[in-house]
Amino acid sequence: MAKAIKVVTGKVRFSYVHVFEPQAAQEGGTPKHSMSIIISKDDKETIDKVKKGFEDAKEEYKAIWGGSIPKGLKGGLRDGDTEKDDPAYANSYFINANSLQKPGVVDADLNPILDKSEFYSGCYGRVSLSFYGYNSNGSKGIGCGLNNVQKLEDGEKLGGGSSAADDFAN
Repeated sequence: MAKAIKVVTGKVRFSYVHVFEPQAAQEGGTPKHSMSIIISKDDKETIDKVKKGFEDAKEEYKAIWGGSIPKGLKGGLRDGDTEKDDPAYANSYFINANSLQKPGVVDADLNPILDKSEFYSGCYGRVSLSFYGYNSNGSKGIGCGLNNVQKLEDGEKLGGGSSAADDFAN
């Protein structure tokens, strides 16, 4: 049986964060824990790790596609400069990851983050991903599973909003 290919990133930025409560991607869909992982195009090491994980998963899962890798396989890194009209994705690649299980969420010292306001779209950290093949309802590709996340530092919140402290500071 094929096994998922695990990859741990370097420092990335998190967006569309749903790690504490699952959310359905579309109405009637299965609620999942998910996030978009933004990887700077300057971070060659993380880009290479993710690309290698994707390529290794293609080889690992060939059997589910009849023994060969199909043309037009879905999945992998996407280009933020061409696919997103959002400055947070400029000069970056991104990949979306999800899981039915709640990921572990820890801080830089590996302590669990329990306060939901501490982990948000815009903060930076590392993420453990699993690449796996799928062949479902005529759709074939490499999915990206969300295992665990580690917050390394704060960043400007994405999606607007401000904190009470920012609003009422002198």
